Amino acid sequence: HITDVDPIKYSLYFERFLNPERVSMPDIDVDFCVNRRGEVIDYVNRLYGHDHVAQIVTFGTMAARGSVRDVARALNISYGEADQVAKQIPSGPGALNITLDEALQLSKPLRDMYQGDEKLKRLIDVAKALEGMPRHASTHAAGVVITEKPVYEYVPLATNDEAVVCQYPMTTLEELGLLKMDFLGLRNLTVLEDAVQLVRRHTPDFRIEEVSEEDEETFQMLSAGHTSGVFQLESTGMTGVCVSLKPKSIEDITAIISLYRPGPMDSIPRFLECSAHPEKISYKHELLRPILSVTYGCIVYQEQVIEIFRRLAGFSLGQADMIRRAMSKKKHKVIDAERLAFVHGDPERNIPGALANGVSEEVANSIYDEILDFASYAFNKAHAVSYAIVAYRTAYMKRHYPREYMAALLSSVLDNSQKVAEYIAECRELGIKLLPPDVNESDANFTVSGGNIRFGLVAIKGIGWGAIESLVADRRENGPFKSFDDFCRRMNGRELNRRAVENLIKAGAFDSLGYKRKALIQIAGAVLDSIAQSMRDNIAGQLDLFGLAGENNAPASVAIPQVEEYSPMELMAMEKETTGLYLSGHPMDGYRDAVRKMGAAPLGAVMADFAAEGGPRRFADNQHITVAGVVASSKTRTTKSNTLMSYIQLEDDTGAMELIAFQNALDKGGMYIKDNAPIIVKGRISARDEKEPQLMVESIRPISDAQQAQGPAGQEPAAPQAEEKKLWVKLPGQNDPRLKRIQLILSMFPGRQQMIVYCAAEKKRMGCRCLIHQALVDELKELLGGENVVVK
Repeated sequence: HITDVDPIKYSLYFERFLNPERVSMPDIDVDFCVNRRGEVIDYVNRLYGHDHVAQIVTFGTMAARGSVRDVARALNISYGEADQVAKQIPSGPGALNITLDEALQLSKPLRDMYQGDEKLKRLIDVAKALEGMPRHASTHAAGVVITEKPVYEYVPLATNDEAVVCQYPMTTLEELGLLKMDFLGLRNLTVLEDAVQLVRRHTPDFRIEEVSEEDEETFQMLSAGHTSGVFQLESTGMTGVCVSLKPKSIEDITAIISLYRPGPMDSIPRFLECSAHPEKISYKHELLRPILSVTYGCIVYQEQVIEIFRRLAGFSLGQADMIRRAMSKKKHKVIDAERLAFVHGDPERNIPGALANGVSEEVANSIYDEILDFASYAFNKAHAVSYAIVAYRTAYMKRHYPREYMAALLSSVLDNSQKVAEYIAECRELGIKLLPPDVNESDANFTVSGGNIRFGLVAIKGIGWGAIESLVADRRENGPFKSFDDFCRRMNGRELNRRAVENLIKAGAFDSLGYKRKALIQIAGAVLDSIAQSMRDNIAGQLDLFGLAGENNAPASVAIPQVEEYSPMELMAMEKETTGLYLSGHPMDGYRDAVRKMGAAPLGAVMADFAAEGGPRRFADNQHITVAGVVASSKTRTTKSNTLMSYIQLEDDTGAMELIAFQNALDKGGMYIKDNAPIIVKGRISARDEKEPQLMVESIRPISDAQQAQGPAGQEPAAPQAEEKKLWVKLPGQNDPRLKRIQLILSMFPGRQQMIVYCAAEKKRMGCRCLIHQALVDELKELLGGENVVVK
């Protein structure tokens, strides 16, 4: 992990690989995780010359779903019809490369559409013809080619968004034997560096590289599921694995990062169970024990694949690595061809095969199948360890320096309002207040102020970097600002216009000077005009001969009016207007307990669940949920059928989501849709490939009405509510070993719905909480049999 631009360090790396012998080797692919990718590429350009460096192009291809949607637009088929077809094509981690022919075999509804509608048949036929073709070109996020001679002597070049790129994709470049390096810019490295700089303000000799890698408190935090803001571990699924595994070392974090991917993910229940009960670890052959013992009998890393080929079948390291590379690049022809060599051997390449090492044909094929199940997605261990170290360090900083770390984290996501809201909520959980910006304390970014975090000036709208730098420099040189008048005089002519000053007032930047925001808004214009007039008078030379009329030419003092301050809701609305965030509170603060009692899902959790890759989900397309929040904005349109529909942006203190309400819902609840109005909404999730999930509204009510229906806090609702469905599971008895497996599975489906386990021998019921998801039900039915799992 390279966190600075060090010419000596880089020249050592590059010279090691950039000699004729190395460059002539095929598929040299070196990965670096860097803090500032742009600076690294600029340095490489200076080191070897611009002619010797080019970035890599990637070609987006027409995948099955995208091909259907694109062709539908060209054939003038309605979005609704195309969406119905596209949604019948299997998606998700296990179906990333599915073709339309495969989808037609797997999906009966899709087959029915194809066979029963001539228009849709033509749509799918044309989409099949275009499937797999290049759709667009873009620049690779990390890949850079470095050549001994100018790049144009090897490959044709082009420009893409002003970047010089090779016209060949990376697979062709590898076949040509060119050196490809991946400089992957990680925001989290910048977060760590910024957090360290904040810590050094009070502990000058602090170094993140020297912290203990066995800190018990850090691992306890991860085991408790407090992973928000921790690199690689903050998704719902990852958090569930952390809670179940309870990591005790960086080795455990490495395993979590490697397992939580399509393919290896299937091994998670087994991995968790074997880590908790080592006596349950088993191996298909004893030769696997020294290779897999560190991962509780599960194949997790690419290095383990290499060792299995080497020790069981007699492949050389080079031969085994070629197979590992073929698997990671999904070269299925090579993979299928090597099965025979793995099992029976290949005399021409001096490979004895697994049979020669005492492994039966059945076991050898079974091991090969297990490798294939996950090898296409597996990390190599070096990659996973590097990520695990960054993950551990972010967790360490959050545990021991939470204010500094969260301040750096918030600064890094200012352009992502959903993440900002999520991390502010996490600060609240940690007991850290987010203080409004302050002209005498705030820097450009978020900083630590006592036991809390001070808002950065850069996030206030209408204030540029030049004005911020001038403000901070003047404060450093001349001391803190003593009054609003003093601030305006000292900052006059410093790129700080009237709008910027008013935004500072609305954001609360002068609150610490004892002013009411309403009073300053009323006089700000007069104060600025007075100072500007005074400056014009001085420039015009309107001073007396001896310079004794300074007082008469000083700007007239503007009296601060005595007025009532804005209401809390008005103050929060102004903060939202100027910073995009609520700083002094949130409109939902007074309703938090009520909406939790009503079972409303946090908006941030819904959005994060769909943004996460892989793993079991708490929320799914077409799922009915209840949400609550304040109306941030809304717009109403007329549909083709001459009815109304509204797009509503709903926010709570964890995130935001778009709602779509049609005429039926608007007839009953449209009067409650007003800016900043707190509402509770029931509806159905709609998840589309190219858009964030939306909620199709079924009912809208003001939270106050729903709160009254619930009754006072701590009391039962005034009217009986419809009983919620429960998940019932039957076991022969409490000692059934499958009970522990059920507990492991439940850790992947956290929620507030009820599950009842009935133990027949003892005639006893045990209750627990979970999310009743179809994936959970299917897993339990497979474990216990369909007759022993019921939802009712």
